[in-house]
Amino acid sequence: MIHRRAFITSLATSAAAGLFAPGILAAPLTRTNGAELRGSIDAIAYKTTPGASDFKSGKLQAMIDNAARNNMPLMLPPGNYTVSNLTLPDNTRIIGVPGATRLIYGGDGYLMNADKAKRIELSGLVLDGGNRWLADYAGALLQFTGVGDVRIDNCEIAGSRKHALQLERCGGRIERSRISGAAEAGIYSVQSTGLQVTGNSVEDCGNGGILIHRWGKGEDGSSVTDNRIAHIRANNGGTGQNGNGINVFRADGVQVSANRISDCAFSAIRANSGSNVQISGNQCLRSGETAIFCEFEFEGAVINNNLIDGAANGIAVTNFDNGGRLASVTGNVIRNLSATAPYTQDIGLGIGISAEADTLISDNVIENAPLCGLRLGWGPYLRNVSATGNIVRHAGIGCVVSVVDGAGSAVISNNIFQETEKAAIMGFRWDKAASGDLSAGSSQFPQLTVANNRVV
Repeated sequence: MIHRRAFITSLATSAAAGLFAPGILAAPLTRTNGAELRGSIDAIAYKTTPGASDFKSGKLQAMIDNAARNNMPLMLPPGNYTVSNLTLPDNTRIIGVPGATRLIYGGDGYLMNADKAKRIELSGLVLDGGNRWLADYAGALLQFTGVGDVRIDNCEIAGSRKHALQLERCGGRIERSRISGAAEAGIYSVQSTGLQVTGNSVEDCGNGGILIHRWGKGEDGSSVTDNRIAHIRANNGGTGQNGNGINVFRADGVQVSANRISDCAFSAIRANSGSNVQISGNQCLRSGETAIFCEFEFEGAVINNNLIDGAANGIAVTNFDNGGRLASVTGNVIRNLSATAPYTQDIGLGIGISAEADTLISDNVIENAPLCGLRLGWGPYLRNVSATGNIVRHAGIGCVVSVVDGAGSAVISNNIFQETEKAAIMGFRWDKAASGDLSAGSSQFPQLTVANNRVV
């Protein structure tokens, strides 16, 4: 075996003498590419060059195993490596040159898999699925199961025929990476243990952007922060299970904040049966259906300081009939809603904010809502909803409130309604108007408190 330093010295001498043909090395090696990283295994030192005919999956697997066994990182130089079915043991650390070290899926299974490991790290790699077939037993191009600490940093994951990255019962951090072209979701996490997904770009995926799911409802504690998500389709159709930028399902205690999400077929952010979810400071542009949706079996949601521009509905806190209750919706800006969506809804479209039970709606600004700015309750599903201090401008109706038999109490006070086409405040029985404008008083409906609203 050639000694590392002797090899690097001979490499520099040979390059200076013009002995290497152009293109053999994708980029000149520098000290920052790992040549002097102490305690590492350098693929070049093992006579491995990208694209070499003798570099097969088995050779790279042996190098990964050796590095992990010795608790050392494996350094891969720039170039293309066509490999398949790599198994990552505990303590795997693979480091490449960002944008230049490319592991290309060769077919016949999957690209990478790890199972029951404490720690796995991937950094500076391009992981390219090439849109090639994945095995029926493979859920994703990269799949991690039971890994306590997954660290993926500054990588690119592209062209998966299923999910790009699937994590089951994993913790760790996915950051500063770009994920694109997945036929299913960019990141699918199920049964997480405090996973952090931050600073990534996820785009052009077939059915979802970032999915935080659980098999059964329970504490999850994941955070999805400061990501850029765009162009998420719903190729498999449905009424909301697909086509979402960020989707939280049965996962409690999840934080979704400071993300920029645009051009999703359904919701920018959709939380289904996730209690104690916090959705704050996100920018949601051009959503196909409801921009921010909290639905079904949840208790506790904070939705604050989000900006929504373009959607069928702005924010919905619904499904009191299935236990959906207890929320605070404050400080949001919602504008430019439309009356079209991917499918027909009974409750109508073009609603700024809707809520049903034990919810505060306060200090929001809503503009251009074709149907109504606020909708409180649906049929008998109304209890303890307070709408105060909001501004609703240019809406079909400023505020719609349910007045069917059995509907609970609501407070509508200190709001400003401007340019409301039909009325500032109206009572509805299901989807039918049941009153005139209530802004001057609501004595015929004792469960309502309507006071100090300004209509201009």
